[in-house]
Amino acid sequence: MARVLISMPEEFLNRIDQVADGENRSRSELIREALRSYIYKQKIRESASSAKNAEILESLLE
Repeated sequence: MARVLISMPEEFLNRIDQVADGENRSRSELIREALRSYIYKQKIRESASSAKNAEILESLLE
């Protein structure tokens, strides 16, 4: 597995650690899950945008 170094405010890191501890997960597990969720939501937004664009094109071609 690759390792990544990121910078963030100390308060943000403290909050991440609190959530991870509360869920009995590692910091890395929590961040990976957050990124998976972000990527999934982004794909949904892109798909919705594509569907809307298709509808607009269809209405223009009618």
